[in-house]
Amino acid sequence: MKRILKFFLIALIAVLIGNVVLDKIYSPAQVKFGVTFSRKYAEYLKLDWQKTYLQILDELKVKNLRIPGYWDVLEPEKGEYDFSEIDFMLDEANKRQAKVILVLGMRQPRWPECHLPTWAKQLTVSERQNRALQFIEQVVQKYKDHPAVWAWQVENEPLLAFGENCDAPDKDFLRQEVALVRSLSSKPIIMTDSGELGLWVTSMKLSDIFGTTLYRQVYDKYLGHITYPLPSYFYSIKSNLVRSIFAPGNNKAIIVELQAEPWLANGVFGLPEEQIKKFTIENFKNYISFAKKTQFDETYLWGVEWWYFMAANGYPEYLEYARTLF
Repeated sequence: MKRILKFFLIALIAVLIGNVVLDKIYSPAQVKFGVTFSRKYAEYLKLDWQKTYLQILDELKVKNLRIPGYWDVLEPEKGEYDFSEIDFMLDEANKRQAKVILVLGMRQPRWPECHLPTWAKQLTVSERQNRALQFIEQVVQKYKDHPAVWAWQVENEPLLAFGENCDAPDKDFLRQEVALVRSLSSKPIIMTDSGELGLWVTSMKLSDIFGTTLYRQVYDKYLGHITYPLPSYFYSIKSNLVRSIFAPGNNKAIIVELQAEPWLANGVFGLPEEQIKKFTIENFKNYISFAKKTQFDETYLWGVEWWYFMAANGYPEYLEYARTLF
């Protein structure tokens, strides 16, 4: 109940201040755009993930990436590591002077949210946390001196109770993870939370840089597709409020995940002509404009794999528009 009351208090103050300040004073900012790239999602869409990744670097000219370090991929068998996937992506990014946020931990971008190796699912929560810390240490030690990695993201929306194979949110464990990463590397730590549903307090306290997600239209099994009725200034005012009251040591906030693909009820696969109705090219343009008005100067787009999927199925307009952003 306290969490709910705190959320509504922050939201109410942000909206009240915004109504006084007025949305129109927030002129679009100069924004550095990047993308989140998931090998798993690219393969789910039947794309050649390595070819697609190189196209993102060479054709879109993306210079800022967020890359998941999936536990089930990097440590498929207990104590046996395979870093070839991350090696490839980081080395190719470095060749092109692109910079990477590398995601650490159990919760990672894309469904099912918690990407656990089969062997780790059989452990107790305490055992799994201990093994996760060992996994994080291995990844940080491997890549702490890689020139492409400029920041670590510790977990992904770790306080949002959402996804499969996930343990209950645990603030004490998050503190252990952050302390471990800080002991191994001086690179900035990013932590994330839901822009619309999260409080941001703990994630902002623990991080150097806070990353909010920003979704405009989502699907609810009871309400269907709904658009969040939040103004653009809500996010920046919320950020300033939380930082000033709870997290003065946090340096800045970014949009770590801006919706740039449809949120479909039954997954992506289906007829592209149905998907295009749920996320039009005008939606894409409007969401970019909305993000600029938040005044955050760094935004990572969510859906780059989907743009290539749609282009391969006769709808190149998303990819063509994206070219204008980088």
